[in-house]
Amino acid sequence: MTMEYLILVDDTDSQIGTEEKVTCHLPNGKLHRAFTIFLFNKEGQLLLTQRSMSKMLWPGDWDGTVASHPRQSENYISSAERRLPEELGVTCKLDYLYKFEYHVPYKNIGSENEICGTLIGTLDDPSKIKLVEDEISDIRWVTLEQILSEIEKTPQIFCPWMLVALYFLPESNHNISDGHKEILKMWNRKDLKSKLEASLKYHFPDHKWELKKE
Repeated sequence: MTMEYLILVDDTDSQIGTEEKVTCHLPNGKLHRAFTIFLFNKEGQLLLTQRSMSKMLWPGDWDGTVASHPRQSENYISSAERRLPEELGVTCKLDYLYKFEYHVPYKNIGSENEICGTLIGTLDDPSKIKLVEDEISDIRWVTLEQILSEIEKTPQIFCPWMLVALYFLPESNHNISDGHKEILKMWNRKDLKSKLEASLKYHFPDHKWELKKE
């Protein structure tokens, strides 16, 4: 099995080295670069994915569409566009929205300690989705109302980084396609942040998450 190395960064997201993936995700963790993708359909519904039960961290929990890590020489967009077909069997053009830093433990098994770029994409033909074994066990499309209701009732079934990414949608970069701007208008509800605050407190009692200014 090939060892995967992640990009270690400082708190300005400048690379300071590389480290083996499992080591980066031990309980103390090492700050490394990551990304998360929110993929929407033409109706503005978000594609949620359920993490495989074979995952070391947050197995079986619901996530945004895809979360992974850039490789050397990749930026946030190129790495996300490379990873998307590897997990879902589809490709699409992605736009970069923002990045955030967070640190959260998972039981006594490991942790996530990441600066995480957030990407948005629109899938023209969802019928082409093909789940890749050992990555994603299930998928579903949700409206903003559906997901906010579920997060309020059962925050424990959602990955913590996804909640942070949703929280910062109003801070998105505006240098994106018109189609993605329209989707963000649908999702940037005035009460979005207040609806997510209790679930974020559930996952982050010490408030170890923040938007990274650029």
